[in-house]
Amino acid sequence: MATALRCFRHLPSLLYRSSFATPRAPAACSALLLDGCRQPGHQVLLTRQLAAKKAKGKGQSQAKVNISAALVEDIINLEETSEDMQAVVEALKEDFSRNLSVRTSPGVLDHVTVVTKDGKFPLNQLGQISQKSPQLVIVNMTNFPESTAAAAKAIRESGMNLNPEVDGTLIRVPIPKVTREHRENLAKLAKQSTNKSKEALRKVRSKSVNQVKKFKSKVSEDTIWLLEKQIQQMADSATAEMDKLLAAKTKELLG
Repeated sequence: MATALRCFRHLPSLLYRSSFATPRAPAACSALLLDGCRQPGHQVLLTRQLAAKKAKGKGQSQAKVNISAALVEDIINLEETSEDMQAVVEALKEDFSRNLSVRTSPGVLDHVTVVTKDGKFPLNQLGQISQKSPQLVIVNMTNFPESTAAAAKAIRESGMNLNPEVDGTLIRVPIPKVTREHRENLAKLAKQSTNKSKEALRKVRSKSVNQVKKFKSKVSEDTIWLLEKQIQQMADSATAEMDKLLAAKTKELLG
């Protein structure tokens, strides 16, 4: 009762202020309930965490979207999308480690892929690889002599600037001296590998976006927008990581 009386006591002043006050949106409107998701299995509460808007031009922030993967699992598996994108990044790391080194060692040739009539195989499964000197690596193809030519071709096309010489079932691989030109060629190969990885990443993103668009008739436009934004942010993060890898590898190769 006392609380009610206090409220009535302040009522006239509140009415006076309200007649001049500018309407304001509720402060706690960070969550959007998407009406288009109110179908069985698709009642989804998505939260948009929007960065403060700045003036157009330098320093403008972008909207950040954070969607719970569990809430949209009937539409798309965001965790799987993230794993697919990270797999592209990991493949680039492996390519840099195996194929782009200033100094060539026998281990670098281990995983060169050889295409044969029976399928694709790592070189170390077909031949015995050994280093005879700092400037020469030997690949003995005695166990699979029919794959000698294919192995030599794989080494030549590996992107390591190697020119193998076939002598019966032996493949001699001269190791080039570390010159400035060789370093620059390796840096160019690193750039090419990164561009190929980015193309693979774009394919993953496009595949995921197309999956989301299949639900246009079942969920709201806001839902589609949020998911596309989330997928793009994941792709942007993976791209930024690849750019850092390229910068570090280029610095290493050029010395």
